[in-house]
Amino acid sequence: MVTLEQIMQAQRVVEGHINHTPVLTSASLSKMAGCELFLKAENLQRTGSFKVRGAINKLSSLTSEQRTHGVVAASAGNHAQGVAIAALNLGIPATIVMPEGASLAKVAATRGYGADVILHGRDFDEAAAHARQLREERSLTLIPAFDDELIIAGQGTIGLELVKEAPDMEMVVVPVGGGGLISGIALAIKGLLPHVKIVGVQSSSAPAAAISYRSKTMETVRPGDTIADGIAVGKPGELTLPMMLELVDDMVQVDDEEISQAMVLLLECCKLVVEGAGAVGVAALLSGKVPCQGSKVVSILSGVNIDVSLLDKIVEHGLTTSGRYLVLRVNMQDRPGRLSRLLDLVADSKGNIMYVEHHRTGLPLPMGTVQVELTVETRNSEHTEEICQALTRAGYSEEAAGTRPPLQARILGSAASRPLVRSFIEDTRSLGTELAGLR
Repeated sequence: MVTLEQIMQAQRVVEGHINHTPVLTSASLSKMAGCELFLKAENLQRTGSFKVRGAINKLSSLTSEQRTHGVVAASAGNHAQGVAIAALNLGIPATIVMPEGASLAKVAATRGYGADVILHGRDFDEAAAHARQLREERSLTLIPAFDDELIIAGQGTIGLELVKEAPDMEMVVVPVGGGGLISGIALAIKGLLPHVKIVGVQSSSAPAAAISYRSKTMETVRPGDTIADGIAVGKPGELTLPMMLELVDDMVQVDDEEISQAMVLLLECCKLVVEGAGAVGVAALLSGKVPCQGSKVVSILSGVNIDVSLLDKIVEHGLTTSGRYLVLRVNMQDRPGRLSRLLDLVADSKGNIMYVEHHRTGLPLPMGTVQVELTVETRNSEHTEEICQALTRAGYSEEAAGTRPPLQARILGSAASRPLVRSFIEDTRSLGTELAGLR
């Protein structure tokens, strides 16, 4: 079992090799969550993740012979970069095995820290098997991602920092994959402030640690697709599970919709880019999965490593699931000026029109009628209602929404992430006199 003394020793070891990351606040997020929310910004750590802490602590313990032969690790991202920069700082040769489908940006970053990157296997399990093979063939030292005392102690230095930075905290919410991060943090904080609650958060698509925590036995669950890929682990560690059972007060799960909304809000409210795995704590608080009313809560933002090419898609997905997109379908007479008037109404209501579709065929419409479909970005649900009321006042009557998926839904490809759809019909009798000049 890892001890508090080991974590204190790790703090001395990593000093000078890591950034002392800040604890930030957000009035907006605090109001949404109903608590006084603090954010431990490990997304601002070297390599963009907390992983460098454990890696430095582990590699610093190697013998001269082990350093000469070098180290090997398997990872699809954050652990790879943490081991690579730790090895670079300590002058140790590093070989990193990454899955063949690993992000090109993460592969390039790992190579940029001087590691020899080998792409092998379809997934992490196959990459890890190859890393173990290389360990035997080349007499390398294998650096585990989480199930190691020195790795856990290194991650626990975050807990020691929090004791100084937020001594009046009442709860800490931590992302959980294999359990190395939460085990170290929980041991450090419970050892010094035993009244503080520690809550772990997993993606519902990769819930092995949460299920094991509930059953109190080791459970293996094959991870599904999730934007929180940094914590998509098939089972907790042999060392970490007992620590979690002893030190963690609760474990919850959040889905990708909740995670993407949290990522968007962190970007909007705090100007922080946070990867899916790093945003799960905030997602759990905002969704009410972790009751926190009136408490002083710290959420660990564990990392920032997300492909820029995916960021815009996740932002769009998050805006959609939080009700920030409105699809308006309006049936109107096919006459000059009708579309212009509709667009002006939306613009006057401060809606941001993103897509316009104009349908004359392919729908069961009356003769001389067209359907216009607008995808509109709104501020919130109240703003959505304001736009719809403006259309009603202008002579458009609302009807039940149709069944054809809107453009935005087709782009995102997920029924669960479709924007709110509101359908209207132009009241030609009340508009006849007013629109006569447009004919």
